[in-house]
Amino acid sequence: MTVPTAHNGVSDRAAWLRAFHGAREQARTLVCFPHAGGTAGQYFPLSAALASDVRVLAVQYPGRQDRCAEPAFDDVAQLADEIARLLAEPRPASTPVLFGHSLGALVAFETAARLEHRYGAPPAGLIVSGMQAPYRRTSSRLSGDGEDAALEALLRLGGTDPAITGNPELWAMILPALRSDLRAAAAYRPGSCPALLSCPITAWTGRDDELSRGDL
Repeated sequence: MTVPTAHNGVSDRAAWLRAFHGAREQARTLVCFPHAGGTAGQYFPLSAALASDVRVLAVQYPGRQDRCAEPAFDDVAQLADEIARLLAEPRPASTPVLFGHSLGALVAFETAARLEHRYGAPPAGLIVSGMQAPYRRTSSRLSGDGEDAALEALLRLGGTDPAITGNPELWAMILPALRSDLRAAAAYRPGSCPALLSCPITAWTGRDDELSRGDL
């Protein structure tokens, strides 16, 4: 699949990276990667809480909300290729920290590897949550092409507004992107880019999560 770029007068960077609040000139940048079926807007509260000391940039994957006319991605490596290019060119004034949850953790990890080994611009840090370490992934917690399997996977992860899954029209809008996200997670294998990172890595899991410390 070819990852789409933005048209209609919207730059690639503005389409992919959303800033919701202002930040002081010397603020550290935190780039946030959504979970499967997620959107950039889910990081609005975090951006509000950290402004103006941290500049939060939330990634908007294609195939959802205002990018619903674009095909959703189904390949983590290709998605990371595009995001790393946007973050590295032009070289940012401050080195960002990357944060990703669930599927977003894999995308953030692969983006960090590209920034360091392809562009010579390692991130200042990588923060991940809710996902097995890439080399410990024997199966995907996110899988299933059928509608029932996709819904089951989403609900199992928690954090989804019942108003969405209980509304047939809303559910029909997010289902195509969710299916692509689940396929991307199921097909993911590390190694398309050298993966050793020089930056600090922080990994989180919840008390009730299915992940063990060893998984992280």
